[in-house]
Amino acid sequence: MSAAAEAGLRRILAVVDLLIDAVDEDTLVPALLPLLLGAVPGDSIIWSPRAGCADRPLTLPAGLLTPDIREAFARESAADSFVTHTTFGPGTPMRRSTLQTRSAFHALAAYADVYRPLGAEQQLAMSFPAGYAAGVPRKVCVAISRSGGDFSDDDVAAAALLRTRLSRVLNRLAPPVPAPAPSPVTRRESAVLTLLARGLTNQQIARRLAISPRTVDKHLEHAYAKLQVGGRVEAANAWLTRGPTALRLAP
Repeated sequence: MSAAAEAGLRRILAVVDLLIDAVDEDTLVPALLPLLLGAVPGDSIIWSPRAGCADRPLTLPAGLLTPDIREAFARESAADSFVTHTTFGPGTPMRRSTLQTRSAFHALAAYADVYRPLGAEQQLAMSFPAGYAAGVPRKVCVAISRSGGDFSDDDVAAAALLRTRLSRVLNRLAPPVPAPAPSPVTRRESAVLTLLARGLTNQQIARRLAISPRTVDKHLEHAYAKLQVGGRVEAANAWLTRGPTALRLAP
């Protein structure tokens, strides 16, 4: 292995070591960005925590994206096929030069308003699943830029290697929030459901339990929500198949 390859491997391993020890995303990402910028060398890196939304990206150097640049990107990025590949496509690591000629890149409105001010003459970008935010599946986008020579095949390979590990760690740090357990069925709701499952009407249930039909309606309304059903037939079927042995009863 050449000296350059060994140095590159050490940079990748430094990222992996950080990921192994990660316990909190807010602490991880600021420490991660300089290591990523070392593993896939560039002048700047942009980490967008939710692809395709207005969340403020994290950058290195900090404050890279001025309000004017952010506004121009929001206005003009839809016409950039490189952004489309990263945000809405497969998100595999790709150099801009693989997708666009230099002249096509320079012809973009976003080049004059966004990329040239950033010194982003060469770019490598990727995206990956990154757990959940507010209960919604999330995808992170990462873009590394250079003002000089293009990214190499080794840079793309390093990004692909890290992409898998980044996704795995962020999925662990941002898991889906478990659905809340249904509220317990009360004993009176259980009695109403039992009679409902036997085919009794609300009037018959009311007479059997010595309550009013309106009270039966209220008990059923509450029971439907707890059983996550929409009506009498579904409730009866759910009660027959799951029943009080499978559902918590309130004391």
